[in-house]
Amino acid sequence: MDKGTIQRIPLCTVRACPRDGEQWVNRLKEEYNALIQFIRINQENANDWFTVQSNRQGTKWSGKCSFVCNMLRYEFDYNFEIPATYPAVSPDICIPELEGKTVKMYRGGKICLTSHFKPLWARNAPRFGLAHAIALGLGPWLATEIPHLVDAGMITHPSAAADPAPATS
Repeated sequence: MDKGTIQRIPLCTVRACPRDGEQWVNRLKEEYNALIQFIRINQENANDWFTVQSNRQGTKWSGKCSFVCNMLRYEFDYNFEIPATYPAVSPDICIPELEGKTVKMYRGGKICLTSHFKPLWARNAPRFGLAHAIALGLGPWLATEIPHLVDAGMITHPSAAADPAPATS
């Protein structure tokens, strides 16, 4: 993700969490606007690598994210919940199917964003939103960890399971 792309993602102005009633509704509108803009930017660049949806209250989010490694597209389900102290604190993004496969993950499949992303979020809260968490948290984590997991044989592409074993004579 280049700096120009990140700068095109709209910043949020409303400081509100789910407990803040109407203010939260206003924050959600900004979040959706930023996510829609980020998805459009990615589509313009033929880089459509995630989907996201929320529950009605905007407190629980889920989707699919993907990463291309060795010309194969790896796809994973991910989810996160809005913390009570949002937007001062970023959401913990979880990829449950990768739990226990890398040291850069916490219990429950929460990806490790402590060293690089959390300080960036803290400096930019409350302007950063969910689109920024996906762009600057999830995206770089996938780019770092997926190639390592593939090379280590910790994950295999689904097509490898579909290929029949070569016949021996």
